[in-house]
Amino acid sequence: MEQLIELFPELTGHQIDQFKQAEELYKHWNAQINVISRKDIDQFHTRHLLHSLSIGLFTTFRSGGRVLDVGTGGGFPGIPLAILYPDVDFHLVDSIGKKIKVVNAVADGIGLKNVKASHIRAEQVKGEFDYVVSRAVTRLTPFFAWIDDKIDYSRYTNSGFYGLKGGDLTEEIRNFEKAYKSLNVTLYDVSTKLNDAFFETKKIVFVN
Repeated sequence: MEQLIELFPELTGHQIDQFKQAEELYKHWNAQINVISRKDIDQFHTRHLLHSLSIGLFTTFRSGGRVLDVGTGGGFPGIPLAILYPDVDFHLVDSIGKKIKVVNAVADGIGLKNVKASHIRAEQVKGEFDYVVSRAVTRLTPFFAWIDDKIDYSRYTNSGFYGLKGGDLTEEIRNFEKAYKSLNVTLYDVSTKLNDAFFETKKIVFVN
């Protein structure tokens, strides 16, 4: 947890405890419902916790904001971000019910009051959100058709989509920009903030 405190010095003791509890709960639930690979669960802190929180190293979700996490899987990046931003409301959705079961168990287990989780497809979600997040769901162009009408770009200057992706995104972004000419794409290199081999090819795609 020393690295976490160094990266986010404003964390309270309660938040630090929640991060510790979350890791233990994920290990417990993953033994029953495999939502994280066996290899990755041993690298939970780096590959899931820090990777999810890397969004918070490049932007800050505003108090009172609304976040939709699409294809959340076991709760990433939504659960770690919900701990980091207790004054922001999170709606985590996934089309696989057993994964949402784990999300609810972890959220309840660590006392997260700002998380709602639904077994639902992104296209079926009602309402608008200031921020949409996802982690390696699919290519941008088909993905954005599911979420574009759910983003309220007007409330905050940093409203938009934040996607955690890896590898060479040149062609993917070029095709997206052709399809969505009115939107801006910014790439953030996670390795500039997190010095670990895992993050060497990791990017945050910000669309607004």
